[in-house]
Amino acid sequence: MGFFDVFSKSSAKNTSFKKQVNNVLGFTPGNISLYKTALTHRSVRDSAADNNERLEYLGDAILSGIVADYLFKKYPYKEEGFLTEMRSKMVNRTTLNEVAVKMGLKKIIYYNKFDNSLKMSQIFGNTLEAVVGAVYLDKGYKKTKDWVLLRVIQPYMFMDDLENLEINHKNKLYGWANKNGKNLEFETLEERIEGGRRLFTIGAVVDGEIISQGKAYNKKDASQIASQIAVEKLGLNKVEESE
Repeated sequence: MGFFDVFSKSSAKNTSFKKQVNNVLGFTPGNISLYKTALTHRSVRDSAADNNERLEYLGDAILSGIVADYLFKKYPYKEEGFLTEMRSKMVNRTTLNEVAVKMGLKKIIYYNKFDNSLKMSQIFGNTLEAVVGAVYLDKGYKKTKDWVLLRVIQPYMFMDDLENLEINHKNKLYGWANKNGKNLEFETLEERIEGGRRLFTIGAVVDGEIISQGKAYNKKDASQIASQIAVEKLGLNKVEESE
């Protein structure tokens, strides 16, 4: 019997779980099983009925719609391209991962804490999307929208900063390489099965030297993580700020 099964059996622990959810999300859940599923990563529960991947799919769509509505009303005179880019900045994996950690979601997620690759991945942001899906099914769209505005967008997403945010670290790294006559390549360093899925390790290679590595369940995310680490390592954000 796994820890999740033991956890589910005790009403006392259910009360404790509700309190934890309330502390992080700001409300008491109605259908508690939805939130247990939303907070369960496939690294501890492989079945689609027991982990948060289906809720993540739903929450992704709901969150994208809420953000689109928010931006449409906030920027009544901005063109479609600006709105699309801002939405991408608000719902991209890096932004959502940072928000999830800041709001304390990491503390109540069930995942394999012994798998170091997960600590460098975007599972916390993905879980935030799953939580949005759970809130939607539990409370309905109106309350979900109000919750996202109050607990996700207003405290953690600052529009002035996001307008100036460069989210494509890979493009920034390519720009630096071209400007300095460097040869930049992204190489697959490792590919292995982790929790029933392929986990990729991608290296950012400059003039034949690996300067950073990123791990994710697809090559695109892994290369972006490697690029972000490389950008920070090379101090490119600091250079940009000083110009």
